[in-house]
Amino acid sequence: MEIKETPFQVFDLENTMIEEHSGITGKAFWKTVEKGNVRIRIVEYTPGYLADHWCEKGHAVFVLEGEFESELKDGRKFILKKGMCYLVADHADPHRSLTKGGVKLLIVD
Repeated sequence: MEIKETPFQVFDLENTMIEEHSGITGKAFWKTVEKGNVRIRIVEYTPGYLADHWCEKGHAVFVLEGEFESELKDGRKFILKKGMCYLVADHADPHRSLTKGGVKLLIVD
């Protein structure tokens, strides 16, 4: 990805308005900033969260707190814990998230 149309700037992502998104089970709470062609989010999944779709968007995902499972549509599963991250390209590997105990993520796409 090439970051475009974005001069140097500072923003407070923690104090951004929260958007609520429902999963099959549980909820996701997003704090989002979009600058140019880049979206940066702090996302919190409640305990028991299971995404309601297979995502095909590329992301860089970093675990700030807790742990979650990233399940790929081809059946592979990966457990990510605090300090771990994954990277996936657009349309490369459809994936979805689930967590037993809740998780807080930093996502850039």
